[in-house]
Amino acid sequence: MQAMVLHKSKSSLVAEQLPAPEAGKGEVLIEVEACAVCRTDLHVIDGDLTQPKLPLVLGHEIVGRVKAYGNDVRDLEIGQRVGVPWLGWTCGKCKFCLSNRENLCSEARFTGYQIDGGYAQQTKADARFCFPMPESALDAEQAAPLLCAGLIGWRSLKAAGEAQSIGMYGFGAAASVITQAAIYQGRKVYAFTRSGDEDGQKFARELGCVWAGASEDLPPELLDAAIIFAPVGGLIPQALKAVEKGGTVVCGGIHMSPIPEFSYDLLWGERKICSVANLTRQDGVEFLDLAAKAKIKPKVNRYKLTDANQALEDLRHGRTTGASVLVP
Repeated sequence: MQAMVLHKSKSSLVAEQLPAPEAGKGEVLIEVEACAVCRTDLHVIDGDLTQPKLPLVLGHEIVGRVKAYGNDVRDLEIGQRVGVPWLGWTCGKCKFCLSNRENLCSEARFTGYQIDGGYAQQTKADARFCFPMPESALDAEQAAPLLCAGLIGWRSLKAAGEAQSIGMYGFGAAASVITQAAIYQGRKVYAFTRSGDEDGQKFARELGCVWAGASEDLPPELLDAAIIFAPVGGLIPQALKAVEKGGTVVCGGIHMSPIPEFSYDLLWGERKICSVANLTRQDGVEFLDLAAKAKIKPKVNRYKLTDANQALEDLRHGRTTGASVLVP
């Protein structure tokens, strides 16, 4: 099978022919239909995430069809469409797993990081961590971003609580997907983009945001909450300036640059800062149900599998709006 392989940090992916994986006990073999490109993939390539399996097939927003399965797989069928997310395995025994916080499992393994992912024609996954994907109005390319941009966005939105006005900092794939969910729920969304990103701001307004501006701008009114998807620590004090007393700033990324010093008065007034780590399978059940009801439809930029390096560089430099998706 064809795959795009990372051999060492800070290097380009290499197109290779690899043996097709075989599904072991509890695993499914998946014919990949689409795999979305995530900023976390850049953090793996750049060495910000320091424990990848090398060589590695990246990709953790996978949609495909079950081609085969091993022993002890009972709930999935050959030909069924499934989605594979970032969380690929947990121990099931630790205090976090036993308290519905499997996203914090210290033994967890992640797709496209410690487990080969979807930048390939085929992949295998633990059947317990595969989501049945409805044969809905979304094609595979449109469904793929729901598996990370959507799920991390959903967990971040839940962390914002009952906030009715929400700022989204870093209006990429996750923000564009979860904005649709927030608007469906009747909330007002304010979009913050890179300075000068007029296309991104226009895209945000087209999705229904009530305001769009640069990340250094203040919104026309104080917000109940803000979600930061961009990996920029300097956005934390900026977001604190934009939220009302009692407001929450949610950090939705897996990696962030250092947070600069800021004065206590930005935090005072019972403002809160929290992070979102990974996802749980329950997040997937909840969000995929909501996505169907809200008719969430990600905007996608399609790339051939062999153009993965170009897709990653376009993401790095903000040359696209919406989500980028590789199609084998």
